[in-house]
Parts: sequence; structure tokens; C-alpha cells
Amino acid sequence: MTTTAVSPIIAIGMGATNGEGGVESLPTIYGAIIVSGLFTFFAAPVFGKVLRFFPPVVTGTVLLVMGTSLLAVSANDFINYAEATPATRDLLYGFGTLAVIILVQRFFRGFLGTLAVLIGLVLGTAIALLLGDASFAEVGNAPALGITTPFYFGLPRFDLVAIFSLIIVMIITMVETTGDVFATGEIVKKRIRRGDVVRAIRADGVSTLIGGVMNSFPYTCFAQNVGLVRLTGVKSRWVAVAAAGFMIVLGLLPKAGAIVAAIPAPVLGGASLALFANVAWVGLQTIAKSDLSDGRNAAIVTSALGLAMLVTFKPDIAAAFPAWAQTFVSSGMSLGAITAIALNLLFFHVGKQSGGDVSRATGSGISLDELNQMPQPEFVAALRPLFNNETWPLETAWESRPFADINELRAAIQVAVLTADDAKRQDLIHDYPAMDELLLIPSEKASEISADRGSLGLTELDTEQSEAITELSASYRKRFDMPFVAYLATNDTVERVIESGLRRLANSEEQERRVVLSEIVEIANDRFDILLADANPVRSAWDRKFTEVDGS
Repeated sequence: MTTTAVSPIIAIGMGATNGEGGVESLPTIYGAIIVSGLFTFFAAPVFGKVLRFFPPVVTGTVLLVMGTSLLAVSANDFINYAEATPATRDLLYGFGTLAVIILVQRFFRGFLGTLAVLIGLVLGTAIALLLGDASFAEVGNAPALGITTPFYFGLPRFDLVAIFSLIIVMIITMVETTGDVFATGEIVKKRIRRGDVVRAIRADGVSTLIGGVMNSFPYTCFAQNVGLVRLTGVKSRWVAVAAAGFMIVLGLLPKAGAIVAAIPAPVLGGASLALFANVAWVGLQTIAKSDLSDGRNAAIVTSALGLAMLVTFKPDIAAAFPAWAQTFVSSGMSLGAITAIALNLLFFHVGKQSGGDVSRATGSGISLDELNQMPQPEFVAALRPLFNNETWPLETAWESRPFADINELRAAIQVAVLTADDAKRQDLIHDYPAMDELLLIPSEKASEISADRGSLGLTELDTEQSEAITELSASYRKRFDMPFVAYLATNDTVERVIESGLRRLANSEEQERRVVLSEIVEIANDRFDILLADANPVRSAWDRKFTEVDGS
């Protein structure tokens, strides 16, 4: 359940029963949940169209705020606030669990290394059982099988005020889900496109709808799971599918739930501390992709983080706001996300901008009308991410203005590359890193040698692959006196890159120069589609079609 919904649900329950609450209010709550789930499902494509307002500085800030805000939950478990005074043993359990997780990560590799969190939870709980601080007594009392009955508390009632409150909650969770999806893409090295976010938000809508039918509450992507992916390094979608299957089975076994409930709160706090801190770390990595020297980005991050922490440390501050506004300010995650989005709009999308080129700083979409009206320096600066350091293709393309549509602009850039004199084309080719340099450099340094705006979609190379790509690049440079440059599609593999390179070694020098320029044009095309909103709707449609088919 998303914590953003807690306060509104309580308010709905109290309002539906004139301040008495209780079971009688649940049909009204579940009616609002069902409608908000349907709203989320159908609103997902609309939300996907505004992704250009979510540059790295916004998504990174949302993740940073999520991770730091959730640390308050870990702290409550860590020192067991269920007790009047935190006991020394609670701290020992919490620190001990965290220490086990760190040590397993340090000294174990492979399968055992991915189980760091599970090992910490199991050892912490086992020690608590031995010392008498945990008990499985409730496991024996729990029934062997439990089936959830739809509409157990009665048929849903639909109240407009309640529905509106939870729709606001689900809009906020859409922002959180967007951040989670981008964070997961960063971790698994997959470029996130509009369709990925839309599918994730629709999954939230479906699960929330089912939750309302099955007497549960709104659901969303959980940042805790993002932290788990980052911490364990397990990135396979099939593992997630298998885990979902296990969870469905365990949901039918109340005894399994009783076992989980027996884990001492401090042990759980120690494990969640590691998970939530990793979410914040992914946020920092995402923010680092922005221009950190731009004061506007600094204002976005610091203001959002500061307000989020204010609400997290002093949650009672929400009571000072009108009832309609408390949904927005009752959660540090919600307030931080809203602040980051609003300030990004203010600094980069409202009025005349100053302090640097907006398109380069934010990576947001640029309209064709704006480009047609720009003088050459601004035009080149706006489309600067299309190439690494050489900007002459953009200078040449500018002379062909005005462009009737996006395809004319794209064609002008392509023609500029393919019809330039030999000296310029040679400079452009040598401006790109060879494949061995690009694939073997640490990910945090990749941006220093390439302006590639997306993930390579390649896993870490093993020793054999590294040697093969290094040898191929050396042979290519010796054969053609050029770096081995190739366009990397989202789902490319190292094997395909090597196979293509070996085939290109058989080309003549003249033919290979045409090929490498075509590869550079493809790289620019890919960056073009990212930089300009809806630059290639046909390609986007096919991307959606095929990713839906393969389930990615």
C-alpha cells in the first residue's frame, strides 16, 4: 500500500461515519479506491506525454526524497518505537542486521552476495528467537489456508469527495512510480521510454482496482524494491515474475504471514535502512547526469529535499494547512516530488530563460517552431547533444531553415554529415570513441567520452568478451585507421556488436567510411528522438508494439 493514501483514507473513513470511523466506512473507502484505480489506468497514456518535464534533475530528486523520507520508517523500526523507551537490545539487533548485510556484500560474491538482505533478516530473527525476543507462537494459531472474499465488507459506495481525494493520491503516486521506473532503468542499464512508464502506471491502476475489490488499499511501485535490485544486483524480470508467483501462493497461507510478522521490528529496520539508503544513492547518481554547475538545478534539489525533510521530521506541520491541502503536504515524498516538478517548470519552462541553455541543461523536448526562430548559436546549442564535440553538422543544417516538419530537420542534419568534405567527416569520425573504449570504461565515466544520452542496454562484459572487443577494435583501427564506431540499440548484445565488427572488417576503405558515417547518423537519430518530443511517432508506435509483445 502506498503511504500517501493513509491520511486521506482515514479522513474518508471518519467523514463517511460522522467522525466515528469503523467497519461501516469501508464500503465508501473501497468505492473510492476502485474508481481511483480505473482513473489511473486510463490516465496513464496522458501522463506519459508529459515525461519531457521529468529530466534527470527531477527524477533524481524524487528518488533522493523517497530514499531519505523512507529512512524515517526504518528509524522507527530500528529503535522499536512500539516500546516506550528504545532499549539497548533493539539497537544491537538493528546494527547487527545492518552489519551482517554489509559483511555479506563485502566477502561474498555470486548467489550468496545477492542474498545479503535475506541473510541479515534470517540471522537477526534467529538470534532474537534464541534470546527470547521473538516468538513463532502465532504461527501455530494461524489457519493453514485463507481465501480473501471480494467485497467482504459489503458492496462499494461511491462518494464524489472521497473519490476526488484518492484520485489526487494516485496522481502523486504516478510521479513516484515514474521515479521508480527511471531508477530501475538506471540500475539494469535499460533506456526508459514513454511506454515503459505508461505500463508501470497502468499496473498501479489495475492493482489498485483489484485492491478495492479484494478489501485492500491503493498500490504503487515500491522504492523499497528498487533498493533491493540495486543492493542484490539481481536484474532479471523472470526473477520478479517468479517472486510474484511465490507471493500469490504465500498470500493464501496465513501461517506464512505469521512467520513474517514474527520478525522483530529492529531487525526489519536494519534491513530496510540498507534498502532505502540505496534508493537515495540511485537518486544521487541520476541527479549527477544534470549540469551540477547550474544554480537552477541546485535550487530544485535543495528546495525539494529541504521541504521533504521538514515534513518527514515534523509531520504535525500538515495540520496547519486546510483539509484539502493536507493530502499534498502530509508526506515528505509527495511534497518533495511536487516541489521538484513545480520548480523545474518555473526555471526551465515558464517565461524567458536565463543562466544557460535550457534544452542542454534539462534534456527536455524542444518544439520545431522554437528551432526555426533561433539564430545559429542558439540552434547549435539546443541540438548540441546530437553530436559529441563536432558541431559543424548543426551549423550546416541551420542554413536550411525553416523546416516544415521534424523529418525535414532530421534530413538536413543527415545530409550535412553525408555530403561534407573529407576533412570534416574524418574529424567527425575520430570524435567518437571506439567500441572497446566505450564498453569497457566504468559507467560513471562514460559520459566523459560520449554524449550518448541513454543506457547502452548491455550487461557487464566478462573476460572473454572484453578481450574479443579489444582485439576487434585494434584490428579495425589497424585496417582503416579509424575508431570502431557502432550504433548501439536498446537491446543490443556484445555478441552482435562483435559479429557486426568482424563483418565490417571485410569492407573496402571507401565502403567502410560510408558505413561508419551511417552509424554516426543512426546515433544522432537516436539522440534526436530523445531530445525532441514525439520526433518519431512511427518508431515510438513500433517500439511500443514490440516491447508489449516481448513483455519488456
